[in-house]
Amino acid sequence: MDGTHTAETVTLARLSSGVDLTTTVHTYRGGDGDEQPTLYVQAAQHGREINGTEVLRRFHERLPLESLSGTVVAVPVANPLTFDRVSYTTPEVLDSVNPNMNRVWPGDANGTLHQRMADTLWEYAGTADAIVDLHTGSPNMLPHVVFREGDEQSRELAEAYGTDLLLGEEADDDASDEWHRRGFAGKLRVAAAEDGIPSITPELAHNKQILEEAVELGVEGLLNVLRYLDMLPGEPPDETPPVARNHLGRVAADDSGLFRPEPSLEVGAHVEDGQKLGTVYDPATYEPLQEATADRDGILYALTQEATVIAGDKLANVGLILEE
Repeated sequence: MDGTHTAETVTLARLSSGVDLTTTVHTYRGGDGDEQPTLYVQAAQHGREINGTEVLRRFHERLPLESLSGTVVAVPVANPLTFDRVSYTTPEVLDSVNPNMNRVWPGDANGTLHQRMADTLWEYAGTADAIVDLHTGSPNMLPHVVFREGDEQSRELAEAYGTDLLLGEEADDDASDEWHRRGFAGKLRVAAAEDGIPSITPELAHNKQILEEAVELGVEGLLNVLRYLDMLPGEPPDETPPVARNHLGRVAADDSGLFRPEPSLEVGAHVEDGQKLGTVYDPATYEPLQEATADRDGILYALTQEATVIAGDKLANVGLILEE
């Protein structure tokens, strides 16, 4: 029996006007019954991160249904509100308590707008055997996959995806004060891990624009995950990429001005504690305001190319190397 594909319009929540807020849930079923695994994949929780949505469109075109075992549930636009605004968060007037949808999982049917939206999607995600939450980061970022440190099933899923870098993130009692302050316990990936569901977050690089290389990496990564789960024939990559720790204490701008990164630096480079990453200048007086440096030995996995910065903006991310 050949596999099947269905597309269902799902109401995530209702707006104050009474208008339903909807999205589309795609379900791909293999022809071997319901005993095989279910993979849940979503994109565009943050609406400016459109490469994940394009990944799912091309995945739809390339998924060989005749070879599929099990079920794939895919949501290309998890948050229509941020997608329409090409934004990271929802306007305060719609959810002033929880403007970031990826801080409220597994949601609450009686909560704020984002909590209700997450609760609806959790009906699909919470029954899956594995979860892939597609995200994209800054324009100049090394694609990587984030997993929860100490969760071996999630780590194996991350390895199978096939990026050149993995980032482990400490959680709960092992996590930093900043992790708790920023509400990271409410991420989909973290909520899933708490429920015993292996879950990963690929960060595919770039937002607001479709980046061909990132999209192709994303599609191949999903196919690799299906191979790892024995839902498609074949084997995922058997190479183990370097593993670093997700660096929450990013290198930030101390002052506003123009930032010039060091011309010789590229993402993926190994840097040393104290190494110069770039300089923030006063654009009017030409005075150097800050020499931005790495605060640890590690892998430079993000380096901003947006020259105009304000105090507090991220300039770079350096991951502490756990395993080479």
